[in-house]
Amino acid sequence: MHTTIQNLINIKNKIKENSLSYNAIKIIAVSKTFSIEKIIPLIDYGHLDFGENKVQEAIEKWTEIKIQKENLNLHLIGRLQTNKVKFAVNLFNYIHSLDSLKLAKKIAEEEIKQSKKVKIFIQVNLENEIQKSGVLIDKLEELYRYALSLNLNIIGLMCIPPESKNPEIYFKKLKLLNDKLGLKELSMGMSSDFIQAIENQSTYIRVGSNIFGDRS
Repeated sequence: MHTTIQNLINIKNKIKENSLSYNAIKIIAVSKTFSIEKIIPLIDYGHLDFGENKVQEAIEKWTEIKIQKENLNLHLIGRLQTNKVKFAVNLFNYIHSLDSLKLAKKIAEEEIKQSKKVKIFIQVNLENEIQKSGVLIDKLEELYRYALSLNLNIIGLMCIPPESKNPEIYFKKLKLLNDKLGLKELSMGMSSDFIQAIENQSTYIRVGSNIFGDRS
């Protein structure tokens, strides 16, 4: 059995041990920087959800294979620049990084042009980290209401906790914000903290190195 498949099975088993609702948890295999050759075994195994950080890399890597495998779900988990929105809407099924009114408007315009709806998470910057994208908490409701007015399909919130701090604090905070808005899905948890994330009701976890190994 290919290493990546065994790694995925191990993660599924850990989720099963730690969550009664494990069937509802989607594992996004974060394939950024890895070649399609490294990803193919997982696709052949039947895994459907993959995450990329950069639109251009995703276009080069996934355009052809997504035509062949229509049931694949591609998740944009990195920052989205407005000049890349048309490409992102065309290729991705999910965008996890909506963080501004301007970006919301651009996505809505492209969805109309392309007659396509994308599932969207609003990324929240829980600690006001200057170097990190995400809407600030006090601007979250404004962005959410505006996105709804544009008919965007907002399914939940996303966060990346600050490094070297206990992620559980931030997972709890995001869950409360999600509940307040009446949203059902949560995109939180990565290779190092996905167990804590699912203990706080995360429904989408973004796992890279625990599946594909370290990036060179």
